[in-house]
Amino acid sequence: MPHEFCFFISMPGLRTRDLQHMPRLSALADAGAAAELVPTFPCVTSPVQASMLTGKPPAEHGIIGNGFYYRDRAEVELWVGRNNLVQGDQLWDALAKRGISQAAWIPQNIKDAAADFIVTPEPKHHEDGRTELWCYSKPDSLYADVIKDIDHFPLMNFWGPMANIKSTAWTINAALWLLQRERPRFNYIYVPHLDYEAQKHGPNSEQQAKACREADEQIGRLIDGVKALGIDSAAYLVVSEYAMTDVSRVIYPNRMLRDAGLARIDERDGHEYLNLKESKAFAVVDHQFAHVYVNDPTDVDAAAGIFEGLDGIAHSLFGDERKRVGMVHERAGEVVLACEPDTWLAYYWWHDDAKAPPFAHTVDIHNKPGYDPVEMFINMPEKKTPLDATLVKGSHGAPAESPDQSGAIFSSDASTFASNATIRDTEVRQLIEAIMR
Repeated sequence: MPHEFCFFISMPGLRTRDLQHMPRLSALADAGAAAELVPTFPCVTSPVQASMLTGKPPAEHGIIGNGFYYRDRAEVELWVGRNNLVQGDQLWDALAKRGISQAAWIPQNIKDAAADFIVTPEPKHHEDGRTELWCYSKPDSLYADVIKDIDHFPLMNFWGPMANIKSTAWTINAALWLLQRERPRFNYIYVPHLDYEAQKHGPNSEQQAKACREADEQIGRLIDGVKALGIDSAAYLVVSEYAMTDVSRVIYPNRMLRDAGLARIDERDGHEYLNLKESKAFAVVDHQFAHVYVNDPTDVDAAAGIFEGLDGIAHSLFGDERKRVGMVHERAGEVVLACEPDTWLAYYWWHDDAKAPPFAHTVDIHNKPGYDPVEMFINMPEKKTPLDATLVKGSHGAPAESPDQSGAIFSSDASTFASNATIRDTEVRQLIEAIMR
């Protein structure tokens, strides 16, 4: 049955088994529908969000990871944020054509999208080294209006050693604040809270169970807040982007490429740096997969061969072989690596920690050629990230080839899909369009 309002809650790491810790979400699922959600590889945030919003896989929408290597300028950029990187028609455009007002809270690749209201982190970096809390918003004045009533988005609680439920609570507060004033009909709310403890302690840890309870309280606050505003015709669609698996080993692709003479390492002031431009091959790692970029086609075989048959690596694919995981795209690496469920990849290229570049000890999405979950283990008195990748206990990103790698999708409307069905992330857009009146 179509509804006037839709609240789409994107909650990475959510699994059906987590309902035992989430009474509000469990009640919603019992009254509606619950199904398995199978993410398209790579099973990480930016690609899966783009798959849900376009109805297309990464080979078509072009979001091949949480960041990109720009060959023309020899730079890696993570969490790039701009919506024009998503290729093809999106849900935002389709709903806008139908005259349905939309709000987007904290999703990836959202800046400049067709949504009416957007807020996403965009801190200001000053020349004197200061970082000022701020968010990109549409319209431009929206974030300034929000902070007059509910303060700044707590970026320090969104990622890093201080990540906690406060960032989600702020997002729910802000979404209700806007709903009271503007009544956007489609509301996309990103809730990453289940990411943190699952990576630090494992997806089946007591810490993760506590995180589930905390996230559930915030879902309840949203439902109660919407009801208090007198909105009755509302559907809730809660979708995980992926599921976490326990990891017990880590592989360092850039060290291996270095040892094979393919990755170029420069030393400056006693520290070692990866030279992207001069390397024959290097890896941009992203949780449980990596794009290996190879500058000379004659080196592709050698680069792929390093990882073939390696314990922990499920796939080392190049050329047309990449079709097996849907990764043939101009932005993709010449070689694509995918891990076994118990393994993840770290970006490190140094063997001696004393030679690690200074930024390795910080939270830095600009210089690290890959995602670094070890940032969550920063020693706060020293404000220093350790260089021990074995601290990480949970990860995601590998192809969802077993039930443990699939997430979950819940709807408050039993007619949205059949319970116990299997839903692909590329089918989510169609579900949302059907929900909206």
